[in-house]
Amino acid sequence: MNLIVTLPGEALPQEYFDVRFEVLRKPLGSPRGSELLNDDDKAIHAYIAHGDKIISVGRVALIAGDGSVKDPVGSNCPAFEPLREGIKTVLTDDKGEPFASRLRPAIQVRQMGTLPKFQGKGYAAKVLAALEESAKQNWNARTGWLQARLAAISFYEKCGWTAYGEEYDVNKVGPHRSMWKKL
Repeated sequence: MNLIVTLPGEALPQEYFDVRFEVLRKPLGSPRGSELLNDDDKAIHAYIAHGDKIISVGRVALIAGDGSVKDPVGSNCPAFEPLREGIKTVLTDDKGEPFASRLRPAIQVRQMGTLPKFQGKGYAAKVLAALEESAKQNWNARTGWLQARLAAISFYEKCGWTAYGEEYDVNKVGPHRSMWKKL
């Protein structure tokens, strides 16, 4: 197993994007190309190669504004409410903990995926830990944010992330919850 981290602007092999498509977009019936994000060149990427095959991938990017984005599959991902300017109420996560007052620099984890026959073996946890560490080292990231498909919530919780807010539907993808982690 070989864990590889690439910084913004560094080239990624096509197989990295092939894994993103196979795991995250093809099951939704999305077309080839929908696995590419407009800011991939500004993100930190991590992946695991098993022999000469990439098996697990993920990325983080700095969050500008409140983190709301329009996805290539035509989905609108909602804002991370605690990152909105001018919030006057105290927001809490599912553990009842209030969000820290200093949340930035903040990063968003996206496009986490592992090929099915390699799932449940800890590869995604290694990718996620590498992304978190690299974001802290390169951007001084203080908090991480993500929108998790319901089936992935327990994975993220095992990695120290906490859900907050209500469940919502991401058009063309399905039900999600927002999650965060103090880095």
